[in-house]
Amino acid sequence: MQEQETESPVLCSRSGRVATLTLNRPRQLNALNDALMDALGAALLAADADADIGAIIITGSERAFAAGADIAAMRGWSYADVFASDYVTRNWETIRRVRKPVIAAVAGHALGGGCELALACDLIIAADSARFGLPELRLGVIPGAGGTQRLPRAIGKARAMDLCLSARTIDAAEAERIGLISRLVPAERLQTEAAAIAASIAAQPPLATIALKEAINRAYESPLSEGLLFERRTMHALFATADLQEGMNAFLDRREARFRGR
Repeated sequence: MQEQETESPVLCSRSGRVATLTLNRPRQLNALNDALMDALGAALLAADADADIGAIIITGSERAFAAGADIAAMRGWSYADVFASDYVTRNWETIRRVRKPVIAAVAGHALGGGCELALACDLIIAADSARFGLPELRLGVIPGAGGTQRLPRAIGKARAMDLCLSARTIDAAEAERIGLISRLVPAERLQTEAAAIAASIAAQPPLATIALKEAINRAYESPLSEGLLFERRTMHALFATADLQEGMNAFLDRREARFRGR
């Protein structure tokens, strides 16, 4: 019988225009189960819907961002179980619906599903204590929450093959060298640096920020000609916003812009 958990699996806090969602299963090294992913999805959508929030941080503990999917919870499942419950798609993919920038602040282990969750975020800020890997092959399965799809797009086919087929774990320095993470910082500075980056993003014009995220994500799934057309039309559309006029006027007037998301 699995141990009952009384605390919320995701803790939510807010500072200014930044929401921080902290994975909270410390005894399980933040292993990702249905309850946690349901709570994380709900928290992400709530933050995304809040006009007073401009950026979101997902983080864990010093020991683990998330050590992977909860193997104990999955033990004994059959094909019928995972197919009927729409495992992964039902709640792990909620993050794809979030339009505002999402930052993963990673310390300690980010393995398997934890690595895939970080890859689903828009930026990965990693402490020098972070370790990444997709070791699912050792269990007789493959990554199923985007690892075989997002990882090659992030670091290239050859390196993705190496990481997944060897099932090895890499440190933060190697993760930075191969382009898996956005920034590498000292462990003691992780939360401060992530908060500063998030606050900087949250201060940008909201509509243009959402549009920018959409345009970069479109590059993942479109040929160059289609991506360029999407980028151009999106840029054109922003000329209809008051924020663009405010930004240009503020630049010419040499003052701080006051963006209103309009």
